[in-house]
Amino acid sequence: MNYPDSVHFLYALGNEIQTAKFGLERIRTTLEALGRPQDRLRFIHVAGTNGKGSVCAMIESALRAEGLRTGLFTSPHLAEPTERIRIAGRPVAAERFADAFHRVHRVVEHLLKAGAIDLHTTYFETVTAMAMLIFAEEGVDRVVLEVGLGGRLDATNVVTPELCVITPVDFDHEAFLGKGLESIASEKAGILKAGVPAVFAGQRPEVVGVLENRAAALGIAVTRTTDWRTRDLEMDARGSRFVLATDSDLRIQCRLAGEHQVSNAVTAAVALLRLGASHRAIQAGIAAAEWPGRLERVRERPEIILDGAHNPAGARALAAYIDRFYAGRRVRLIYGAMRDKAIAEMSGILFPRARQVVVTAPKQSRAFSPEAMREVSDHPNLSTAATIESALEQVRDASPADVIFITGSLFLVAEARALLTESEVK
Repeated sequence: MNYPDSVHFLYALGNEIQTAKFGLERIRTTLEALGRPQDRLRFIHVAGTNGKGSVCAMIESALRAEGLRTGLFTSPHLAEPTERIRIAGRPVAAERFADAFHRVHRVVEHLLKAGAIDLHTTYFETVTAMAMLIFAEEGVDRVVLEVGLGGRLDATNVVTPELCVITPVDFDHEAFLGKGLESIASEKAGILKAGVPAVFAGQRPEVVGVLENRAAALGIAVTRTTDWRTRDLEMDARGSRFVLATDSDLRIQCRLAGEHQVSNAVTAAVALLRLGASHRAIQAGIAAAEWPGRLERVRERPEIILDGAHNPAGARALAAYIDRFYAGRRVRLIYGAMRDKAIAEMSGILFPRARQVVVTAPKQSRAFSPEAMREVSDHPNLSTAATIESALEQVRDASPADVIFITGSLFLVAEARALLTESEVK
């Protein structure tokens, strides 16, 4: 099976969120039939609502700077599914992806015929099994493993890691994880395991008790980033610099923009220190880390910035960034979201900060209708566009001093990124 065929089959399994089937039996049975590749690997397991992708990227980059051969598993992807499985910082080759898919699919079909599993593995379960197979065959030294959804019943939660990391927990995917923060936090805490130390980022008060109680019940050692002091913080629209106080000060430079990335960099640095990484590798790795689609500047004069702020916490982080660095500039906003998101809350946070709002929709069946946004928002200068291409046409009169943010769904960000990195906006 070639790469396009494998991708087509994965997509045919259905949207990975909407068709999620919680439970670990399918993935465990599949991995067992594949020879338990996860048992030959060493993991850092990262859960949370926001920031986990950035933290994963920073940890992986620093481990690579230490001279280790790394695997990185993240989701979702922006352009190609191969982005989800990275070896030594590079997406796996399309041919390798297709080969792994074929082998996993063949095993799953056999298990189905034998009645060993109830359903074909989901999109996410299938790619998780593929990643385990590829990482084991590549003989990577460490795998940085990002949870897909929740934690307790996520397909990645079949590993026993060296370290668990939980980034800030907030509201998202309430239909799957529960309506309250305590319920969501309980699902995230499900990755914690006896004998495995953990790093907790700063959390909301409702979350702290849930995480701490679970850690205490398991008797595990917890390192809290709130116990670490930073000083000499300098931030601009393109990143930050600060000192993390340790036995010998650790000077951090982070190219990922936004105040929230300072917290993410602290979380990554503390996790790396817990893993025994050198100061040199931590500094070099965090300085080199990239995470596309998150406050990513893809054009200058006017600036065009992409940010996948797909939940309220992400919207608040983007709003804080706009307030800090663009309060005196004319902001134009292109926005598109999925129907299952907190659209009224997110638009209420972001739209008042923009002089012009263009609402569009990514090319997804679950996309929120641009026309329906008029019932949600009373922004005085709101227009709609059927596609990202037509939305960009509506802001083509932007002056060099303006700034254009394209935000909401990561699907929309991916479409915009592909368009804007291939050709200039005309």
